[in-house]
Amino acid sequence: MTDTQRNLSELRATLTALPCDDSGPVFNAPWEAQAFAMTLALHQRGMFTWAEWAGCLNEAIRAAQAAGDADHGDTYYSHWLSALESITTAKGLVTHELLLQRRRAWDAAARKTPHGQAIELG
Repeated sequence: MTDTQRNLSELRATLTALPCDDSGPVFNAPWEAQAFAMTLALHQRGMFTWAEWAGCLNEAIRAAQAAGDADHGDTYYSHWLSALESITTAKGLVTHELLLQRRRAWDAAARKTPHGQAIELG
């Protein structure tokens, strides 16, 4: 069993709501897979444990539900991204200001990109 397989097995055991099929995690958009991959890479580098990650993701989901998220399953990776931003900020891996700058840059790039084309940051 490879490290990636071991990590996925451990992650699936910790996060039972993780959208998966028999092959592994299921994604509806490329950004979901990218957020997932970043999380795995940070964990593999020892930046946080799966227990820490699960706590952060649970908090992101609870906060979204408290704000009115109906929790139909279609927002799971939005919560995942919120948790990733939260844990990387808490661990000092990124600053809140840098996240805001990146969000603004993506928003501006998305507004300039014709529908159906890949968004590219300048």
